[in-house]
Formats: sequence, structure tokens, C-alpha cells
Amino acid sequence: MYDPTHLRTFLAVAQTLSFTQAARRLGLRQSTVSQHVRRLEEAAGRQLFARDTHSVELTEDGEAMLGFARRLLEVHEQASAFFTGTRVRGRLRFGASEDFVLTRLPEILEAFRYDHPEVDLELTVELSGTLHERLAAGKLDLVLAKRRPEDPRGELVWREDLVWIGAERLRLDPDRPVPLIVYPPPGITRALALEALEAEDRAWRIVCTSGSLNGLIAAARAGLGVMAHSRRLIPPGLFRVPDRAGLPELGKVDFVLVHGRRRPAAEGAADALAAAILAGGERLRRRGG
Repeated sequence: MYDPTHLRTFLAVAQTLSFTQAARRLGLRQSTVSQHVRRLEEAAGRQLFARDTHSVELTEDGEAMLGFARRLLEVHEQASAFFTGTRVRGRLRFGASEDFVLTRLPEILEAFRYDHPEVDLELTVELSGTLHERLAAGKLDLVLAKRRPEDPRGELVWREDLVWIGAERLRLDPDRPVPLIVYPPPGITRALALEALEAEDRAWRIVCTSGSLNGLIAAARAGLGVMAHSRRLIPPGLFRVPDRAGLPELGKVDFVLVHGRRRPAAEGAADALAAAILAGGERLRRRGG
């Protein structure tokens, strides 16, 4: 019912929100991209994009198709690999943000290992800024990292609200500087937390710095202060700081996939793990937590 070629084109438009950029990414003419989307809309019997001369947006049905398309393509690729006898092999150098590693990544890797048992994984866990640097230096093949929403790098997996979290018993004194638990530079959540406080002229002091998420969590559980963190990835034993504490809004952060320089030995494995992570991100978005 749904042509895989049309589904891939639909995903490219959904990720870029631009027919022009999708055509460039896929190496197609813009008219071909439009034709693929139109045929998919005809097959679904629904409008998937609301578009005019200035913008392209997913409709409600388009949002639903986003999840279906990723799962359909994943199953299609698995079936093709099974019946053609081609198996993904190689050593994949994968870098991931620590908050994702400690929460959602294990279930994705378990499914990936089941589907691709001959891929050897070299996992690097670092700050997002460091991961981007290692990728640019050719030391990683694929990265799942955070970025600011206005940053163009990478393929969006999902967009996340940042919130303040701390120990349940923690009480903030409005007359004293906000006690902060942060990553060292160039941590993205660190920068966003400081910018939010300074925008409201709210005094702050850094009470704990750690390059390890486990270190930050330990300090927060001990009640030393508050930290900025992804809303849907809050670690056990920590809680969102209530609005009555008067802390400023932190905005959003993106989790994105970025491919490194293509190595033939890792290309198939990188594409397969990227597909698994995109499907996992879609499940996370639909569950809302």
C-alpha cells in the first residue's frame, strides 16, 4: 500500500520541513519529491503536509504517518536483509550523550543487537560538545547528541523540554543565589541554565561541577542544589522543581543524530543503528515520557 521510496521522501521532507532541502538530501528534483508526497497522500487518503509559498508543516495525520513510516521502513529493511542474505557487519564507533545512555539507550541497543548480531559496537559517552568535536575529527561514525533548537546540525530525533530538577526535600531560599549543579563547559544544559538565570537577573552560584552524569545525580540527590535536565529523562530519585520556586523557564533542547565521514566498513551499521534510534525516539515522543 505504501511505497518505501515515497516513505523515505516523506521522512526527508518531515525532517527538513522543506521540499527543496529534501530534494537536495535525496539527490532528486523538487518536482519528484512533490510527486512522491502527493502519491503517498493519495495512498493514505489524507493530507500529510500543510504548505504554502513560505512554510511546510506536518498536519495531524502527517505526525501520525511519521511514526508509521519509520516503522514500515525498518521492517522493510529487515525483511530485505533476511531474504537477500545480506547481513550488516563491521565495527561501529558510536558516541552518545550520557543522559540518553543511562535511560533509553539500553532498550534500543538490545533490539539492535538482536537484529544485527554481527555488528561490533565501540561506545563513547561524552558531553555533546565533545562528541561533535570527535565526530568532526573522524574519530566517530555516528553521534546521538544534544543541540540548541536553532542549531542546524544533525537529524532531529526528538525535541525535549528542559526543566529544573533536584531532591524532593530541597527548598530554595528566594533571597539567596540559586545553587547550581552543572557539567563543565561546553555543556549545553549548563549554558542554557546560566543564560536563563542571567536573563532574569537571578543570582546563582555553582556548588558542584562534574563531567559525569552520575556525579551530578549524586550531588542532586544529596540536596546540594538544582540542575537543568531533559523532562522525559529525569533519573530515579530526582524530581522536577515546582513552579512556586520561581526559577526561570529553560526552553528546549534537541536530541539529534549526526553521521561522520562515511567509512565503507561502518556505513551499513551506522544507517541501521540510526534507524533504530529514530524509531526509539518516535516511541518516546508518542508516549510523552
